[in-house]
Amino acid sequence: MSIQVLKPKYHVEECLEQIRECLEIGWTGMGFKTVEFENEWKKYTGHENAHFLNSATVGLHLAVEILKQENGWNDGDEIITTPVTFVSTNHAILYENMKAVFADIDEYFCIDPDDVEQKITDKTRAVIFVGYGGRVGNLEKIIDICKKHNLKLILDAAHMAGTRVNGIFPGTMEGVDVAVYSFQAVKNLPTADSGMICFKDGGYDDICRKLSWLGINKDTYSRTTVQGSYKWAYEVDYLGYKDHGNSIIAAIGLVQLKYLDKDNEYRRTLAKIYDDLLSGHDKIKIVGANYADECSYHLYEIIVDDREGLLAALAENDIYGGVHYRDNTEYSLYNYAHGTCPKAHELTQKNITLPLNLWMTENDARKVAEIVIKHTNK
Repeated sequence: MSIQVLKPKYHVEECLEQIRECLEIGWTGMGFKTVEFENEWKKYTGHENAHFLNSATVGLHLAVEILKQENGWNDGDEIITTPVTFVSTNHAILYENMKAVFADIDEYFCIDPDDVEQKITDKTRAVIFVGYGGRVGNLEKIIDICKKHNLKLILDAAHMAGTRVNGIFPGTMEGVDVAVYSFQAVKNLPTADSGMICFKDGGYDDICRKLSWLGINKDTYSRTTVQGSYKWAYEVDYLGYKDHGNSIIAAIGLVQLKYLDKDNEYRRTLAKIYDDLLSGHDKIKIVGANYADECSYHLYEIIVDDREGLLAALAENDIYGGVHYRDNTEYSLYNYAHGTCPKAHELTQKNITLPLNLWMTENDARKVAEIVIKHTNK
């Protein structure tokens, strides 16, 4: 059997039971299971607010839009962000006619606090921190910088479902204004596609709920009585979007959430095998080697000189690695900043994502490591 870089594992029968309940009562849209999932996510993480959306991408957009709207930011104002992320992180800034200013990365592939401070101008309004691979990196230093310069902090927690630091979920740390999680198809808590946005400010959460439902001030579920009678009157307060999640996808999320900590523990087991076997080889650099915090390990990455050769060697053995991500400043949309983040540019020419998924055995991880070592040392 082939070993894939990312492959979700679902608890199929339990998911079908939850979905069946939606179908039997005839409520598959927003409400019912979405409310239940939001409540379970708050209970699990400690977030005071949580709103279920159809993707993390729309969550990032809503985060930027609401912070801009409520804090009087202007078109052309700046948000400092990372060049090493999926483009949806930085698209969220451009959607709102703001400028993405790129800061370089550190040894964890997270944004470097020293470079962040260098990039702050009188137009800087916020920082987006991406918890790359589930790692927290230097988030606490970023929080201190944001406090010092009175900047908002958006946590792109797409990779961080289940990550903790000293038992605390990073999105709940003081100084984080909003955290956005991804439950996309191959994430640690997989659904077909969905996300959760968690504002610190309850007022922002209320605005978000309206914006994600076309600006309508009362959703259909809350306007439906136990007896089934439907209150038709509502107001439209904002020019909003169709960004909310639905009960079918939330039903899957509810099941997967029950197993998230156990699943992440196994990911850490596989990561430790990689760490133990790959450490000490001069031609292999591990991104965030022997990471101490309780990491979700959505990705496990190494840096090698012969990336294409190693990917081919793995493929010859029915093992399929990947690359996450290109330096965003290489894309035409962001090439105005090309050359501003030399470390990110250099490392993203050499990074490989090794397979790490719940279908793998411990021997699979050893096999992958053996081929990596053999190829890089020849």
